[in-house]
Amino acid sequence: MPSHRSPERLVTVGDVDLCVTTFGDQRRSPVLLPCTSRLCWEDRFCERLAGAGRFVLRYDIRDTGRSTAYPVGSPGYTLRDLVSDLVGLLDVFELPRAHLVGFSVAGWICQLAALDHPDRVSALTLINTRPTAPGPADPDLPEHSDRVMKFFTETSPPDWSDRSAVIDYGVEQARVRAGAHGFDEQRARQQAVRMVDRTTDMASSVRNLAFVEAGERWRERLRDLTIPALVVHGTDDPFFPYGNGQAMAREIPGAQLLPLDGIGHELPATTWDRLLAAMLVLRPHR
Repeated sequence: MPSHRSPERLVTVGDVDLCVTTFGDQRRSPVLLPCTSRLCWEDRFCERLAGAGRFVLRYDIRDTGRSTAYPVGSPGYTLRDLVSDLVGLLDVFELPRAHLVGFSVAGWICQLAALDHPDRVSALTLINTRPTAPGPADPDLPEHSDRVMKFFTETSPPDWSDRSAVIDYGVEQARVRAGAHGFDEQRARQQAVRMVDRTTDMASSVRNLAFVEAGERWRERLRDLTIPALVVHGTDDPFFPYGNGQAMAREIPGAQLLPLDGIGHELPATTWDRLLAAMLVLRPHR
């Protein structure tokens, strides 16, 4: 039987509204899932996590989904502001600390939250992300693949007012991010439709994170983390290639590395069994 899912609602944190959905019993151990337009945590995944005895809080970060949006090219926030939003949500729900799970760029938010607010983070799961901010990677880390760079430099963005064109663009993005295990176009189109139909401003959602000020480096601080950590990474990720995950697993003390063979910059349902099993055996700090 599916775990209880709350209706979506806007929660005010500071001067922004964040769209939040919860799953399960708030008395259970909390897991926080920041959600971006790149990947929306599916209800079935959240329900399985809640069914395993967790209170799941999924939310759209600024400029994504139904949360506060900003003009294209002029986001009114920094990466650290996104961290403050996460901590603010913990306060609103009266959660002393939570297990943070971040996919892709949301992994930056979760890393910084664990570093800057260690008393609020009980465990950390980082999926297909890297330990450096937007811009060129460190010399020892692999950069975006040629096919990813070709797509972003040679593919014209759609007319953002044309729903069908934006959906097609999202499908092609997903195709470029897919790994050797194969590309499920039907699932990608379903996800793209869902994203477009529930996002306040698709142009801002796709483009604004590239303009966000990241602030000081944090990679060198990862060695100071003392919480249980799981690093999950597709071995065929073309966006943040696998070497990024390997580096984080080496640099976070005691971190476990879970390679997802043949998986790209994605999290298909075929990976959920292994991911959930690895997440659930982490022993969060209390």
